[in-house]
Amino acid sequence: MPSPTPSRPAALRAAAALLAAATLSACAPMHPLVQDEPPTTREQSMADRQAVQRDVPPLGMQLTLDEAIARALKFNLDRRARQMEEAFALRQFEESGYDRLPKLMAAAGYTARDKDHIARSIDSVTGLPSLANPSISQDRERVLGSLTLSWSLLDYGLARYNMQQAGDRLLAAAERRRKATHLLIRDVRIAYWRAASAQRLRDDVRASLALAEEALADSRKAEEEKLRSPLETLRYRRQLTENMRLLESIEQELATARFDLAALINVPVMAQVKFSSDEAPSRGDPLATPAEAMEEQALMQNADLREHLYQRRIAVIEARKVIVRAYPNLTLSLGALHDTDSHLIHSTWAEAGVNLSFNLFRLLSLPAQKRTAQAAIDLADQRRLAAHVALITQVHVAREQLAGARRQFERTDALWKLDTQILDQTQRREQAQAGSKLDRVAAQTTAIISVLRRYQALAHWHAAVSQLQATLGIDPLRESSDELGLDALREQVRKNLLES
Repeated sequence: MPSPTPSRPAALRAAAALLAAATLSACAPMHPLVQDEPPTTREQSMADRQAVQRDVPPLGMQLTLDEAIARALKFNLDRRARQMEEAFALRQFEESGYDRLPKLMAAAGYTARDKDHIARSIDSVTGLPSLANPSISQDRERVLGSLTLSWSLLDYGLARYNMQQAGDRLLAAAERRRKATHLLIRDVRIAYWRAASAQRLRDDVRASLALAEEALADSRKAEEEKLRSPLETLRYRRQLTENMRLLESIEQELATARFDLAALINVPVMAQVKFSSDEAPSRGDPLATPAEAMEEQALMQNADLREHLYQRRIAVIEARKVIVRAYPNLTLSLGALHDTDSHLIHSTWAEAGVNLSFNLFRLLSLPAQKRTAQAAIDLADQRRLAAHVALITQVHVAREQLAGARRQFERTDALWKLDTQILDQTQRREQAQAGSKLDRVAAQTTAIISVLRRYQALAHWHAAVSQLQATLGIDPLRESSDELGLDALREQVRKNLLES
């Protein structure tokens, strides 16, 4: 018989050392980022800057609205993130299909003990301890390997439902990307015309400020020479100062316009281009379509409503999964095993089994789970109905906003033409020495404000058209932007959005 107190195997000491090392590594301290750390942070920043502009073609001398929208659709980083979310949902959908396959498990294990597996036995006839010496039935060290194929009927059913939900989540992610695309186009249109107005007004604003400074200096000189009464001089200087304040506020408001546009279309913020585009947001009249037809189109294509429909389908499938989990589970298994134990007669053998299991306690929670699942369906239905009513309202609101924006543009355009004529007459009067610099500065300021308001009204008109197109679910692209070049993308934008 072996010694009752054998030495501890080396394998056990190695296992204990590995366990201690793993425990200590789990308590490793945190390492926050600091500025004077190795140049990894700076290198990462430089790499990110290069990645932002990778594969983005440089701007030309002119930038049209259709090119700005096309660049935003292809290179905007927020939209790329939305596309990656959709791609991630696609990967999850593809991965969920593998859950329906049987499980093929390969396992290998090593066990060691410091004492032999010694057992005494009882005589089955007399019921007394057997007179035979205790026996050893297992090696101290042994390796067990197995290759087992198993298939669960319950797991298969749940995997099928999980795949359907993953597909609906993929479609819902596509609808969120569509909504983000609509909002991006609206923002690009507004930013484009703000930047265009800044470019158009920059020289005029600076010239008017220079003229106002000159007139202000003349007024101080006249005050010193007492050519005018003090009250008249103060009123003159106050009006000049007020005009200068308006001009400087306009300059400040438009100073960041090109930076906003550069961020949307992912170009360097210091890029200098000339903005040149047709002013009308569309060649046709979007309001020529009856409101009833717009309602029907919106109910079929609006991204928000379609996402709610997919969320409702996900909730319905979740309710079915609650019922399926309560079913008995049938598991089939087939495996080959090998054990290095020297006491075994057959060290390699095959096993097959059928297992039927049923969690009886799950029946207790089944009514509550069904109520919860039905509440989720009711919530999805209520959200869909609320989105339905809101969408109908949005269609009519978008129509009224578009009509109002168009009227406002026509009105501001008429005022701009009148102020331009007034400025022309004021300049002629000044040349004929029948007017003052104050009159010219005031007329120029009014004309500049009219131009600014005209561009603002134009931007609001474009935003209203984009809002109506988003409400109706009109997509600028018929296919993925990744598969189209910039020129082909511009053509689709022009055809589907600007010429519709």
